[in-house]
Amino acid sequence: MTQIRLAHIVRHPIKSLGWQEIQRAALTQGRPLPFDRYWAVATKALGVTADVIPWQPKNRFVRGAAEGRLQAIRAEFDETTGAITLSHPECDGFSGTLPRDKAALLEWLSPLWPDTRPAPSRLVTRDEGGAFADVNQPYLAILNTATNTELGQHMGQTLSIHRWRANLWLDGLSPWAEFDLIGRTLQIGTARVKIETRITRCVATTFDPDTGAKNGDTLAALQDGWGHQDFGVYARVVGSGQIAIDDKVTLLP
Repeated sequence: MTQIRLAHIVRHPIKSLGWQEIQRAALTQGRPLPFDRYWAVATKALGVTADVIPWQPKNRFVRGAAEGRLQAIRAEFDETTGAITLSHPECDGFSGTLPRDKAALLEWLSPLWPDTRPAPSRLVTRDEGGAFADVNQPYLAILNTATNTELGQHMGQTLSIHRWRANLWLDGLSPWAEFDLIGRTLQIGTARVKIETRITRCVATTFDPDTGAKNGDTLAALQDGWGHQDFGVYARVVGSGQIAIDDKVTLLP
C-alpha cells in the first residue's frame, strides 16, 4: 500500500464564516479539533439570549447552505489572543477579538446575509467546549484528496478542498477508500482516531470557495457517478496526541 500521510489540517473558528489551514494540532480523546466551529452566529429564528448554548440544528445559524457567498470567507485566527481576521472578495475585511467584538462582527456580516432570512442576532459559544458541527457528536471530518480529484475529473473542473469544510485531508489512499476504513482505527502522529460513518453532503458544496458563486453541482455529480451524495467520513478521537502536516498515517490492527 502507498504510504498515507496527513496533507492538510483545517479549522473553521466560526461556523460557516471562513476556513483556516494550520500546521499542527493537539487532539484530545472524545473532543473535536480545537477551535473548530468554536463559535456560531445564531439567527433570530433560534431566539437565544445566552452567549453559551448547547448544540442546535444547523438551520438555526448563519450557514453556507442558505447563502453561498459565505463560502468565500477566509479566516485567520490566533487561539492565544482571540484575534480574528475575516476576508471576502466582495467587501472589506473584518478584524477584531472574540468575543469582545461580536457586535462589530454581526455588522460586518449583515451585507453578506440575505434579508429574506432570519437576521443574524448573536455570536454564541458551544457549551462544554464542543463544536457547532452539523451533527451532535465530537467528530473530525476526514477526507481523501484522491476522491476529491476523481470527483473533479468527473465534473470536468478542479475542486478546491475547501468546498467540503473538512478537518483532516489524507494523501495516499485510492479514491473512495476512506469508506472502507469505517470501523477501523488510524494512528496519525501520536493520536488515534476511529472512523465511524460516512458524511452525506448538502448544497453548500456547490458553491466556489474562492468566489462564493454557484459553480459545480457536486451533489448531482456524486449521484450520477456513484449513486449517493456521500463524501468523506466522520471519525472520533480515541487516543489523545499531536498531529502535524506530513505525519504518517497508519491503519492499526
